[in-house]
Amino acid sequence: MRTIAAFTSLFLSVSVATAQSPYNEDADAKAEVQRALAEAAATRTAVLIVFGANWCPDCRLLDAAMKSASTSALLAREYKIVKVNVGRFDRNVDMARFYGVPLASGIPAVAIVTPANKVLYATRAGELADARRMGENGVYEFFKQAVAQAKPKP
Repeated sequence: MRTIAAFTSLFLSVSVATAQSPYNEDADAKAEVQRALAEAAATRTAVLIVFGANWCPDCRLLDAAMKSASTSALLAREYKIVKVNVGRFDRNVDMARFYGVPLASGIPAVAIVTPANKVLYATRAGELADARRMGENGVYEFFKQAVAQAKPKP
C-alpha cells in the first residue's frame, strides 16, 4: 500500500512539474521553428513563437491562459505554436534578436511570422511581461488584437 501511495505521489509531483514547465529546456528551438514553418506552409497559417522560461511566473501564466477554451481555439485556428526557452537570458537569445524581440523588455514575448519566416508582428515593449496582471481575458484580448495586426493588408 505504501508503494502505491509513493508511486501516486511521485506521479502527481512529476505531473505538476511538467504542467508548470511549458518550455522544453532540451529542445532544439531552431529545428522546432523550422518544423512549424513547414507545417504552416502546408496549412497556410502563421507561426506564433513564444519566448519564455520555466522560472518565469508570467510565462507559466501565459501558457495556462493560452490553454483556456477561448484563447486555445483562437490560437489553434490561426497559428502553429512554438515555445522557445530563453533560460536565464542565455539561451536562444539570437533567435529572439533575429525576430526583432528585445528580451530586455521582458518575457514572455512573442513573434508572429509567415511560413516564409517574415515577421508580421513582434512584442517590442514587454506587452506580455505582466501576464499575471492581464489574466486570461487580457491574454485573449492581446492575441485577438495581435491576430488582427498580423493579418496581411489587402
